[in-house]
Amino acid sequence: MKMKELRVELKDKAYPIYIGSDLLRDKGILQRHIKSKQVLVVSNTTIAPLYLDKVLANLDGFQVKVIELPDGEQYKNLEHVEKIFDCLLEQKFSRNATLIALGGGVVGDMGGFAAACYQRGIPFIQIPTTVLAQVDSSVGGKTGVNHPLGKNMIGAFYQPQCVIADMDVLDTLDDRQLLAGIAEVIKYGLIRDLEFFEWLEKNMALLVARDKQALAYVIERSCVNKAEIVAEDEFESGIRAILNLGHTFGHAIETGMGYGKYLHGEAVAIGMGYAADLSNRMGWITDADVERILALLKLAGLPVEPPKGMSSEQFIELMSVDKKNVDGNIRLILLESIGKATLPINIEQKQLEQTLIHYAG
Repeated sequence: MKMKELRVELKDKAYPIYIGSDLLRDKGILQRHIKSKQVLVVSNTTIAPLYLDKVLANLDGFQVKVIELPDGEQYKNLEHVEKIFDCLLEQKFSRNATLIALGGGVVGDMGGFAAACYQRGIPFIQIPTTVLAQVDSSVGGKTGVNHPLGKNMIGAFYQPQCVIADMDVLDTLDDRQLLAGIAEVIKYGLIRDLEFFEWLEKNMALLVARDKQALAYVIERSCVNKAEIVAEDEFESGIRAILNLGHTFGHAIETGMGYGKYLHGEAVAIGMGYAADLSNRMGWITDADVERILALLKLAGLPVEPPKGMSSEQFIELMSVDKKNVDGNIRLILLESIGKATLPINIEQKQLEQTLIHYAG
């Protein structure tokens, strides 16, 4: 596959996204974005044995240290970020040191957050190794960690020097992780790209079967969508909020069921089903639209059934802890139509309860 280079246009913080095959072997791409001889590679115990050596082979002559974190959403917390800070301080890394995040969304979020905080900001590079990270979490500068009371409630907007999306790393991705990433792909079609949604309806079987051309297309198109939104609204003061379709519901599921029980994309898939139902109750999308959305999620092998054991009261309590909320009001991203999302709107508790009770049966 020929390498594609996209750009996130953020004036003095603009950066490239490289998408292609065998990019981890390309010494030139990596080294041109490293600011000094000091490099910390942050990975996890699943990804490091597979791909760390390829990255290190490009860093001859650099002062390199490696941190391997445990793998899983349940470890995305301040305690494990502290281990990154410990290493940076023990090695006396300066503010010109570069942090490389090699892993999925959890590693990218934690590595980026550590980079944002250490000496008030050091350069970092994203090397995402899951579909979800390549199409969404590695792009746009959202970094952070979870808290027992809420997902991603501690963090910072902090842009990377570049994103290196090597498609070959997806060969070792298990099916569950692959499908979880497709949830974020579907989201782009729902919020602003009807043509893409229609393409996914026709070609989902190719994606599930890991067709390389289909995967390359959805990664590039998703990144284009994300980059355009981020360029318009870096700090989520407006249009960028639509990227959270299904996420307020999904974050409640992740928090309420315990981090790691559901993969992020799985929880978001269920959340998009809730959002579709509520959009229908608001009179914006039809019953047929809801069925069409649920059908695509099911075609992708994603869950749409509500989690067992979560009451509507628990949902509402957890959803009240959300970054989009204002003055205690729950605000959600919904759909005016397939391919067009709303900006955050206030939702009355009665409307929300109807959707939650409907899904819970």
